[in-house]
Amino acid sequence: MSTTEESIDIDVPVQVAYNQWTQFRTFPRFMDGVRRVDQIQAATTHWVIRLGPRTYEYDAEIVEQVPDRLVRWEVRDEPRHTGTATFEGLDAGHCRVTLRIDLRPGGVVRRAAAALGVARRAVRTALTSFKEFTEGQGRETGAWRGEISKGHVRPTEGRSRPHVPTWPTG
Repeated sequence: MSTTEESIDIDVPVQVAYNQWTQFRTFPRFMDGVRRVDQIQAATTHWVIRLGPRTYEYDAEIVEQVPDRLVRWEVRDEPRHTGTATFEGLDAGHCRVTLRIDLRPGGVVRRAAAALGVARRAVRTALTSFKEFTEGQGRETGAWRGEISKGHVRPTEGRSRPHVPTWPTG
């Protein structure tokens, strides 16, 4: 397994950064290679990404999500990986976001990419773009404050059942 971990400080409160991260449909606006993200269920997203000459489609299961602290996911299709985004408040208006990706070994191309630091650069670029997008917005474009543990959605405050988040259009 190849592990990549990077952190970045963002000039917004931790709640704003976390809320923005939960808006998966906005990822194509700031993340290179991400073409589309659909929220299938509260704990399942469908991704269409382009890596080099290939396009991949896969489902990611959110296995743990704690508001203002972390989002952890697993992908069992290609490209197989697990990931964790953690959020740490530094003060009232600043936070640190750490992104950790664990890639499953496989194939000469993937091993060569790991050796060349492609994953590290991709993670660093994703975080930098997320920072610029979030700071540029000045606020989150939406929020989903539910908790997920082992793929099970816990009701949010004032809600009696899980729901699929909605996003503003435009």
